[in-house]
Amino acid sequence: MDKDFRPVNQILGTQPSLGPLPADQIFPWTVIALAAYFIVNGIFGGLFDDDFQKWLWTTLIAGWGMGTWWILTGGRSWRFLSKFIGVPKWTRGIARYQSFLEVTHEAKNWQKKRRKRRR
Repeated sequence: MDKDFRPVNQILGTQPSLGPLPADQIFPWTVIALAAYFIVNGIFGGLFDDDFQKWLWTTLIAGWGMGTWWILTGGRSWRFLSKFIGVPKWTRGIARYQSFLEVTHEAKNWQKKRRKRRR
């Protein structure tokens, strides 16, 4: 009973990546880098004397943001991101039953119960 093994593609079931960087992080990191650039150069651009300081702070803020995002959403992104999914708000409501056929039936029962309690 010699069975020939079928070759299996090693990439099946793995997460796509660009080198060591996971592919699902590229878009958020781009947004974070652009936001850091606009914050440092657009809002606080006049505070820095030269371009080196601007790029240094842009790189530091972008690196901090990317690192934080990677830690929060890395391998098991559902653990953090699932906290922001809106869930339906279930409430418990208790409505008193009222018969459409006989409205006075409930009042009669209530009076009988009251008489029994007094005795």
